[in-house]
Amino acid sequence: MVQKIINDPVYGFISIDHPLILEIISHPYYQRLRNIHQMAFAHLVYPGAVHTRLHHSLGAYHLMCIALDELKRKGVEITDEEALGAKIAILLHDVGHGPFSHALEEVVVEGVHHEKMSLLIMQKLNQQLNNRLDTAISIFTAQYPKQFLHQLISGQLDVDRMDYLNRDSFFSGVAEGVIGYDRILKMLTVHNGNLVVEEKGIFSIEKFLVSRRLMYWQVYLHKTVVGAEMMLVKILHRVKQLIKNGTEVKAATYALDYFLHKKAGTTNIEPDLDKFCSLDDTDIVASIKNWQQHTDKILSTLCTCLIQRKLYKVRFQAQPLAIEEWENLVNMVMDKWQVGRDEAGYYLFEGVASNTAYNVNDDRINILYKNGTLKDILNVDNALIQHNLISPVKKYYICMLR
Repeated sequence: MVQKIINDPVYGFISIDHPLILEIISHPYYQRLRNIHQMAFAHLVYPGAVHTRLHHSLGAYHLMCIALDELKRKGVEITDEEALGAKIAILLHDVGHGPFSHALEEVVVEGVHHEKMSLLIMQKLNQQLNNRLDTAISIFTAQYPKQFLHQLISGQLDVDRMDYLNRDSFFSGVAEGVIGYDRILKMLTVHNGNLVVEEKGIFSIEKFLVSRRLMYWQVYLHKTVVGAEMMLVKILHRVKQLIKNGTEVKAATYALDYFLHKKAGTTNIEPDLDKFCSLDDTDIVASIKNWQQHTDKILSTLCTCLIQRKLYKVRFQAQPLAIEEWENLVNMVMDKWQVGRDEAGYYLFEGVASNTAYNVNDDRINILYKNGTLKDILNVDNALIQHNLISPVKKYYICMLR
């Protein structure tokens, strides 16, 4: 048996013990994940948060291996082919992410979500690997009869979330994200074909949901992280606007240049899959460093500010800004930066951020009691996760370059 050991800082040794998985990990489509930050610009606030999509996918794979072994131990029927398919599906679940992950979702390649891109890449890999990914694709797309396998990949209690919370907490140093992933995995079982949690795991699940909310507001939606990521988005929007107006803007790499010049509305990405799979964070960073010297004042200013970490100042508030106060800010920005009202939008703009700890519109987290009854985590006795945690928390924000 071919076996490879990977030393992971979060879990210790991760074993790769199937030749097909080794083939996938060695493929250039997968290796590009080494150069895509898991948390985009969070390292500007939390300097240790420089881990990559590759780290995360390997960690999620490791947790999938543990979960499958635990379910088998409890008598759940999982064939070797199904186990391999689930492991491949989780390994490739994020392979469709572009540069800077969620920060540039549908910005570089308009109208194409990363999950659709992941599926296209999996399908192309399947062609190259003699259709050996059929089961993995069926599980990934929720077409496989055993739904609990898909729920391990995509659900409110999937191994994807377990790893990114645990890993992001580890690398950022934010203790609020630490979850009892090992206990949760031990408490998983299958009831009527669906993934459920044994009664003894209630408190670990509640801690998991609370940790997720805390991580979103303390890390993922930290005001400085929001400011940096929005500055990146505005830079790409400015580039596309200049190109549309006939101004020459050259990216540092051929692939990025191609997508920036691609006409909006052209959503068929399949012919361009190889170009997309050559993109990573380095294409963006190198281009931004070059654009610091561009003749367009707005583009050069934003790029210089991002490189030098002179970011938008972000203010969160419970309600949108009053019209009169907003107009005063717009006029101040127009005067300071000597720009018109339309261009002032690159220096000052509003937005909204929201997060839901437990989304009742998705698959529920069900608790299996010893007497065989099922209860939603919301309805357990003395539940911590009540209606105040199922309602989305919405915060309005203002970004301003000073």
